[in-house]
Amino acid sequence: MNNNEILDLVVTSSSFEEGGMIPPKYTCDGEGVNPPLHIGNIPHGCQTLAIIAEDPDAPNGVFDHWLVWNIPRTDKIKENAMHGISGKNGAGKTGYHGPCPPEGSHRYYFNVFALDAHLYLPAGENKKALKDAMGPHILAKGTLMGRYERTNN
Repeated sequence: MNNNEILDLVVTSSSFEEGGMIPPKYTCDGEGVNPPLHIGNIPHGCQTLAIIAEDPDAPNGVFDHWLVWNIPRTDKIKENAMHGISGKNGAGKTGYHGPCPPEGSHRYYFNVFALDAHLYLPAGENKKALKDAMGPHILAKGTLMGRYERTNN
């Protein structure tokens, strides 16, 4: 794709609706596993997917909950499954880190990117390195936003 137009992916989940509450199962109050995601409108030429899940309402700025890339092209990200290569989340670990807001309701954005290449990026890299690597390879992007508020903190 040479015209630099980024197309729209459609990102949904069978576990919560756009703007809806994320079930506790996918948070620090439950199993802390990644929710299932369905990706629609994947463009021709897509080789891999990448996901950046983040909380912009965190007290110290945006908190990265999940960085993963080189997910083989698929329209389904399964619940509690290891996909692709994981980067370092805001807790300093790799893999999915479930929502765990210290207070109030927070928004969690699951940003999915369709890429025209595999990324040569080692596991454990940060969000800046991931964004830099995938920048020229983004064919399409879609976002699903869910909310979570702890009831027992």
